[in-house]
Amino acid sequence: MDFEENPEEIAFRAEVTGWFDAHAKLRVEGKDPEHFMFSGDSSAEAEKAHIDQAKAWQQVLFDAGWAAITWPPEWGGRGGPGWQQRIFNEVQSRYDVAAGVFSVGIAMAGPTIIAYGTEDQQARFLPAMLKGDDVWCQLFSEPGAGSDLAGLRTRAELDGDEWTVNGQKVWTSGAHFSDWGLLLARTDVDVPKHRGITAFLVDMHAPGIDVRPLRQITGVAHFNEVFMTDVRVADANRLGPVGEGWRVAQVMLANERMLIGGGGSGRTRFHDYIALATRHGVGDDPVMRQELARSFTRLQILKWLGWRARSRKDQGLGPEASVLKLLASMRTEQDGNLVMALQGANGLLYGNDAPNHGYWNQLFLMQWSSRIGGGTEQIQRNVIGERVLGLPPDVRVDKTVAFRELPG
Repeated sequence: MDFEENPEEIAFRAEVTGWFDAHAKLRVEGKDPEHFMFSGDSSAEAEKAHIDQAKAWQQVLFDAGWAAITWPPEWGGRGGPGWQQRIFNEVQSRYDVAAGVFSVGIAMAGPTIIAYGTEDQQARFLPAMLKGDDVWCQLFSEPGAGSDLAGLRTRAELDGDEWTVNGQKVWTSGAHFSDWGLLLARTDVDVPKHRGITAFLVDMHAPGIDVRPLRQITGVAHFNEVFMTDVRVADANRLGPVGEGWRVAQVMLANERMLIGGGGSGRTRFHDYIALATRHGVGDDPVMRQELARSFTRLQILKWLGWRARSRKDQGLGPEASVLKLLASMRTEQDGNLVMALQGANGLLYGNDAPNHGYWNQLFLMQWSSRIGGGTEQIQRNVIGERVLGLPPDVRVDKTVAFRELPG
């Protein structure tokens, strides 16, 4: 891979930058428009204002044809290559705009619907995602099925041309403001656990859905518990064949790992680290300078891994998505520790008393959500060990046993 941009890439970056200069303002240091919780105001009113701004910006992107560069044109995309989306994300990260509210939909659910959805499902859901009409969430994890996702116990039973869903999900990002969710539910208990799961597209406003926000250490309720009691889901909203939900889930999870590991904001945030070090008088400290150098090295490796993963995306995302996600998790941890060290004693302050209204403290506290989301670091190491290094797999005594015979 050639890491220097060719004339076509240079021209595209100039086109995107020119468009952003005409439609948005540059982001200021120590502010992340993608995460309203970093502003120091975690109120419901602040969250609603953030979502309204994100929806307005998403409509601007859609009208200009930038909402999903790699998607097929018939669904509102540009049919462009992955390198264009990468450059666009990098440029967008420098401006005071937020599209992250739609990331679960456009970056995760959308590609999964493109891969497994019917023509009617694609026509119904994909353009609405890109326009900002619908916000999506991922209904995967359960209290007893996190890393062992295939052990999920939410049930879906067929009744005529509808399914009745009962169960509980947890750690569902943005469920309290989502319109639709991509759900995994058990539809067959007489086969091994991976083969008895089916995927559904669920209206989050349907009767029987109870969303309960979970307030985190940051003070913000980003995650949620979702309880489903006799929720009716039309068979027309089943995504993929019955019993093939695990395959559907793998597509969505691979795209989630790409989303977490391949974000374009790293370089912008690294420049913020430099400014933070200078402001706190540690820019010449040899230890801090070495840590900043390590941070930059992590950033560059992550960028190159992201390029490689995107270049292979047309062949299907493979274990390189796990490599990317694992390094992103490690970087999130190490950079979180770095920003606290750069602040010195100021890192002990909180809220408006802290530098940048607590932005850096929130960055440190938020690290665990992205490190766990998309599969923990231990899960990624298992994937890499088995599928890349060829190590013996974990012993799985339940892999061929009917689900109903499993304990619990």
